[in-house]
Amino acid sequence: MNYDVVIAGGGPAGSTLGCLLRKYDPTIKVLIVEREKFPRDHVGESQLPAVCEILDEMGAWDKVEAANFPIKIGATYKWGITDDLWHFNFLLNAELQEQPRPAKYEGQRRQTAFQVDRSIYDQILLDHARELECDVLEEVGVVSVSHHGDKVTGFLLQPEATGSLPASWGGNRTVTANYYCDCTGGSLMRRTMNIGIDSPTSLRNVAIWDYWQNADWAETIGIGGTRIQIMSLGWGWMWFIPISETRTSLGLVTPVQYLRDSGKKLEELYQEAIQSEPIIAKLLVNAEAENHLSTTRDWSFSSDRYSGENWFLAGDSAGFADPILSAGLTLAQSGARRLAFTILELRKGDMNPVWLHREYESTYKFQISHHIRFADYWYSANAIFTDLKENCAKIAADAGLDLEADAAFQWLGTGGFARDTTPGVARAATWSLGTVKHMINRFSEKSPTWAISTNNTFRLCLDGAEKEYVSFYDQGRVIPIRSYVRGETNLPLQGLYHVLFDVLQKYSDLSDIADVLWRVAESGTMGENPQAVFASSIEVLEAMVTDGWVTASRNMDRPILKIAFHEEGYAMEFA
Repeated sequence: MNYDVVIAGGGPAGSTLGCLLRKYDPTIKVLIVEREKFPRDHVGESQLPAVCEILDEMGAWDKVEAANFPIKIGATYKWGITDDLWHFNFLLNAELQEQPRPAKYEGQRRQTAFQVDRSIYDQILLDHARELECDVLEEVGVVSVSHHGDKVTGFLLQPEATGSLPASWGGNRTVTANYYCDCTGGSLMRRTMNIGIDSPTSLRNVAIWDYWQNADWAETIGIGGTRIQIMSLGWGWMWFIPISETRTSLGLVTPVQYLRDSGKKLEELYQEAIQSEPIIAKLLVNAEAENHLSTTRDWSFSSDRYSGENWFLAGDSAGFADPILSAGLTLAQSGARRLAFTILELRKGDMNPVWLHREYESTYKFQISHHIRFADYWYSANAIFTDLKENCAKIAADAGLDLEADAAFQWLGTGGFARDTTPGVARAATWSLGTVKHMINRFSEKSPTWAISTNNTFRLCLDGAEKEYVSFYDQGRVIPIRSYVRGETNLPLQGLYHVLFDVLQKYSDLSDIADVLWRVAESGTMGENPQAVFASSIEVLEAMVTDGWVTASRNMDRPILKIAFHEEGYAMEFA
């Protein structure tokens, strides 16, 4: 009944947390309590590549790959300023190499993701936690949380249906631990600790979905590869996600107010959406619905607090971002990873606990808020919506968002491009800076500019900055990274940011800077693909200009680096 860590919720956040705790400290005693009996269906099947890196670290990637889920190489959208289909790809090129499955987590597979049947996927992860010797109780719910002030003192458990507590507990229903984690996806800890939420968006949507057998795939790429389909309607949008060779998740997202005003039943509105979208209707000609229509609100929010004296929130209990960007599993599992490393450091007792709590909360909250901001932009940039136009305009107005390309880019990068999941590269909402600009280019009538395309002289600007430490989560440790901080932005001396920091202390001319960066890329110290590393380093330079860490100017006697967008991304050349 007494554990080092007790986790409420056995979904991907809870199982990821348990697995990583046990991997990096085999002596730690972990209990996972799950209210339901697995397997069970759950919405949120489409992943981003960041999840696969976590699965590999957990030791679960091979098991997930062996389940033969479709390989996600990207998404096909009907969204934005035209009705044209837009293919968004994770891969550097559109072709997935022919490769027998199950495959290894290497090469191209590091750039892809999965489209998972959650009834199978969640079972795999929970069973993996068992194999790593987490204690797991299914069909056992946490009915109340006892606490003294901000310190939790116990979880009161209640068996559900055929669930039971260990006989060795002798009928006792209270479990105690040093650390308590809410990964239920609900408000268990928020309700107990009277924690509010922030919902910085006017989006108030409802999701309606069912599963279908034997639907056609929109396309088959390589062996088992495909793209999810995201199709906007005049009053919402639909997802089409193959999650096995024969099973597909098909959902509708529409404003709650539209559902109310329509006066239609859920099934009627769902069928109307299918019939009004010819691409999806065609894919369902030979398919049959499982007829288990489900619905949920998908209101984006972030908790006011993510942790307390000895308790933490992770997964959907901490926050949720609109599903348009398929970020649910990424946010849940990356947040659980940070939490695992935080608890491991707290147990070691070598670091300031206040700093560990602050870094866990600030990095997690920043990641969720970035995804919420991106979702708002995607809705705001969709000129196809009719009844949603007023709502989209309000989103933009509430955010102070000018949909002109450069203004949108600045807004999406609020807080800096160096604060996302991987310090050392330029990202926002898990996407590279180049991908962000590519998205804006797709949605805007005017392309976003690149500071490095109009300037060729770059100098560091550290005026008003203070030296602080920010967190880097790696190999079971929370590593303090020296960083310059100014306002909401920081300049971490890590990865490619550190490379640029050193280079800019010696060189200011872009040609000289690019020569050094290419030599670094070719050395293999920053990654195995020199072209990708060089492109990432140029994106970091662009981010440093955007965030004010570098001042840029133009020397008319020197060449510039021209960057042009194309269908799959962008290309660069000196001129």
